[in-house]
Formats: sequence, structure tokens, C-alpha cells
Amino acid sequence: MKISVVVPTYNEEKGLEKFLSQFNKQTLPRNEFEIIIVDGDSKDHTRQIAEKYADTVIIQQSKGVGGARNDGVKIAKAEIVATTDADAILEPFWLEKIYNHFEKDKNLICVFGSNYAITNIKSINFFAWIKRVLTLVFAKFHITYLAEGPNTAFRKRYFLAAGGYSNMPIMDDTEITSRVRKWGKILFDYNIYVYTSIRRMEKKGIYQFGFVSITNYLKLILFGKESIQIKDYAKQEY
Repeated sequence: MKISVVVPTYNEEKGLEKFLSQFNKQTLPRNEFEIIIVDGDSKDHTRQIAEKYADTVIIQQSKGVGGARNDGVKIAKAEIVATTDADAILEPFWLEKIYNHFEKDKNLICVFGSNYAITNIKSINFFAWIKRVLTLVFAKFHITYLAEGPNTAFRKRYFLAAGGYSNMPIMDDTEITSRVRKWGKILFDYNIYVYTSIRRMEKKGIYQFGFVSITNYLKLILFGKESIQIKDYAKQEY
């Protein structure tokens, strides 16, 4: 088993089959990776659909989306663990590119890629472009690593040694890189990309979501995770 893929879900029955069928098109052979679905006790048919495609389906025990990923990583069989979201569109070479990076450089402990928004709204695409540019610059000069949950992979032992994702309402996928980097190299490859929906952004309000995201990125970079208020996690439908 070369890679374990961990996917958090909650009431995802509408698009889950389409999402999971993408793994049949990956250039990495299907018997060389596993799919782990960590479900937040969905009230629809999410788990029944997942069981048709995934190798393992479990009920989430920990808090937050990060907690769901932590639950999945703990039971992963492979040394390399990749995380993504149930609404992501993956390129066919996604897993193969990730695996090749880890194979070529044994000092790599984390690899993450680019995220594109599934939208024609110019302001959102512009914001996403700015973020990709900042991500590239920050990573090049080792300032910080703006990784995102839908497109990140770790060596399992270092992920667990760092304690996994923290219970933060936002930015947990970026914050974890500040803890794992002491064990080795982190790589940003802009050619490893996924497309993600903007449904969360639309529900919370596009401009409000953007403002909160930018503010929290700055807080995290300048003052650390203690500057970001952690609230109790509440599962949401989108």
C-alpha cells in the first residue's frame, strides 16, 4: 500500500458517488492506495454510498474536520497519507505525483499543492490566485506553508508525532505545518492541483468569508494559533 487517502464526510450523498468514482481514473493503480471515509454520523445515505467505493468507512470520534482527518490517519495502512474533501475534483495524476515526491526525497515529510475554486466569479478567482502566489513565495523562502486540507499529504509517523490537526475552526490545515516542519522538508508543488467548491463560502457570505480568512491567515503567521479563537465544532450541511 503506497498511499492512504482520508476523506471527511457529513451528509454528502448528492455528490459522493461522483467524487469517489474519480479514484478509478487515478494513474496510480487502485490496489496501491486505499480510501478511508471518516463520516460525521450522516443522516442521509453517505455511508452506504461510500461503502461501494471506499476500503474503510468509520464514524468520526474526534472534533472538527481536522479531527475527522486525525481519525482516518490513525488507521491508515500506508506510510504516506493524503487528505482531500468530498467535493473536490482531482486530476488523474494527483496521487502519483504526490507519491513520486516522497519516493524521490526521503527527507520530505509534507507535500501540498494548489487549490482552484469551482466558480466563474472573478473576485473569488482573483483572491484564489493571490493566495497561490503568496503560497509559492512563502514556501520558497520558508516563511510559512499555506497548506489546505483538500490537497495535502504527510508521512504518517511525523503527522502523528506532531499530534495531527488541532481543533481550530479555521486554519488548522495551515497551522499543522508549523509543527511538523521541525522533522524535515515541506514542499509546495503548484502542479499538484485540485478544484474545490465554494459552497462553504457562499453559505457564510463570500466577502465575509474572505475577510475572516485573510484576517486569520495574518494572525496565524504573525502571532501564532493562540491568536485565533477556538470555538466548539458544529457539523454543518452545505
